[in-house]
Amino acid sequence: MKEVISTTAAPAAIGPYSQAIKVGNMLFCSGQIPVNPATGEIPEGIEAQTTQALENVKALLAEAGATVDNVVKTTVFLADMSLFVPMNEVYGRVFTKPYPARSAVAVRELPKQVLVEVEVIAAL
Repeated sequence: MKEVISTTAAPAAIGPYSQAIKVGNMLFCSGQIPVNPATGEIPEGIEAQTTQALENVKALLAEAGATVDNVVKTTVFLADMSLFVPMNEVYGRVFTKPYPARSAVAVRELPKQVLVEVEVIAAL
């Protein structure tokens, strides 16, 4: 019933969770932080970090045979709501109409002190 989706093109899970789980025609991706999977480096600034986090999301989607067009819901976690506008500019270049449903929240802290984390749900 549950199928684990994993790829080396996105950062490996750093805890007891899967990168993504496919159930039927639905894909549930764990939150992706802006770690470059090839180097382990985290880029500077919210724009670069949002871009990398979304590249990691795209890699998981591709492993499941999907694209950002399959995404129906996103959740964006920000280190501070003051980062919303520049994050949203990058986000708007990746997702197109009809946009997925989205929540965006500020949290106290994110893993590795990154500025953004993005999780998605996709219909396959």
